[in-house]
Amino acid sequence: MPVQSLQKTDVIVPQHAPHPLLPFLQSQSQTTLTRLYQRPSSCLSIFRLLGPIERQLIMNLLWLESALSAATMSAWVLPEGKNAYDSALAVMTGLHIAQNSAVKLALNPTFKSSLRQAITGGGNTGSFGVPADNSARRQSANIENLDAYALERWETILHYMVSSGQGQNPTKPSQGVLYLLQRSGLMNNAHGAALQITSSGFQFLLHSPHDQLWNLLLQYLHMAEERQMDLVEVLSFLFMLSTMDLGREYSTEPLSETQKAMLEDLRDYGLVWQRKTSSKRFSPTRLATTLTSSSPSLPSSHSTGGSRTADSTGAVALSSGTVQQGFIVLETNYRIYAYTDNPLQTAVLNLFITMKYRFPNLVVGMLTRESVRKALGNGISADQIISYLTTHAHPQMRKNNPLLPVTVQDQIRLWELERNRLKSAEGYLYKDFASQADYEYVLAYAKQLDVVLWENAAKRCFFGTLEGHANVRGFIERRTGSA
Repeated sequence: MPVQSLQKTDVIVPQHAPHPLLPFLQSQSQTTLTRLYQRPSSCLSIFRLLGPIERQLIMNLLWLESALSAATMSAWVLPEGKNAYDSALAVMTGLHIAQNSAVKLALNPTFKSSLRQAITGGGNTGSFGVPADNSARRQSANIENLDAYALERWETILHYMVSSGQGQNPTKPSQGVLYLLQRSGLMNNAHGAALQITSSGFQFLLHSPHDQLWNLLLQYLHMAEERQMDLVEVLSFLFMLSTMDLGREYSTEPLSETQKAMLEDLRDYGLVWQRKTSSKRFSPTRLATTLTSSSPSLPSSHSTGGSRTADSTGAVALSSGTVQQGFIVLETNYRIYAYTDNPLQTAVLNLFITMKYRFPNLVVGMLTRESVRKALGNGISADQIISYLTTHAHPQMRKNNPLLPVTVQDQIRLWELERNRLKSAEGYLYKDFASQADYEYVLAYAKQLDVVLWENAAKRCFFGTLEGHANVRGFIERRTGSA
């Protein structure tokens, strides 16, 4: 029988961007992670956060009762995928999911047992939450109301970020949220003034709600020790929320004291809903149930005039999909047309354009030197402004090549360069050298140390950094003493 010859082809290994939580987990001790892995919901959530290769390796090892030879496992890997395989093993070892051995491969027994339980069911650990008793007198919040609540809480935070310190009076989030925004570097209050958005904060607005939420939650996790909170309890509660059912009420009775204290913070972020603060039941919102999934974290708002429809489960979705496609039209005369009625999107534009007209579903403005310089003064860079306009460009704009007018992009960058023509630096001026040879000899030494900021050969002087002064001064004193 003839054997068909196979032509050699290049194997493209797909790249998977690691979840931002994974480096934080890898920085924790083995004892902390082993405690976390005792909860099936935590193991299932972490499994979801891993890349496809890591998940495949875990599923290959999960049902084995004994360790597998490392040579046997590596034999399954194509030569082109060796680097991706090694990287996946490094991630699993760093998370203490796989035991670090060059001879045999085996999963952490605690992780293996908990993940098996999460997949097959059984047990009474309450790791996935304990549903509250149904009460005929109490009607639980439906999914549409939960979505509206989460959207309102989250947009309140974002609207405050872009409006505070801009002469407006936006609704103020809780003190806990404000403190978190400051600690994250997304807002600051220079010289005791009102909180204002920073360059990092504007970059934060360019991300998806899922990435924005994890950005804040990571800072919350870093603050856990300061607040004397058990990190394992904090992580396990976030993972528990991510595995709960949207629209169902859960009891607060099985929660630890740390997790009960977290409820107040999570209400402020829009992750959980309670009828009142003393209620013994709560409902996770879509922000919480999608923490470890690829589903959208928020329902689409009515920001660009699309029609909203509710599906059979009551979830709200935008039928036109125009939010994802963009809403901004930029002309070569620097005029901007934004097809939106969303106050948040209008407030973001107001950071770097001069508003001209506002209609029910249209905002018209201009990119001016003054408006862009005001944005630059608030820490927003030219590249961030261009990136925002590109990300939210209208579908009609996307037919252009290049997408944004080159003249407008160049002018925005030139306005930024106007602010960067002068740079200040602390240091020392070295002058009054006895001869040209002395000047050149000391200058060459300073350049060797890479501490020269400015020089003038005609006047025999140069300016050095503050950090390099001790070395340069010592060199001059040694040269003078030897002479």
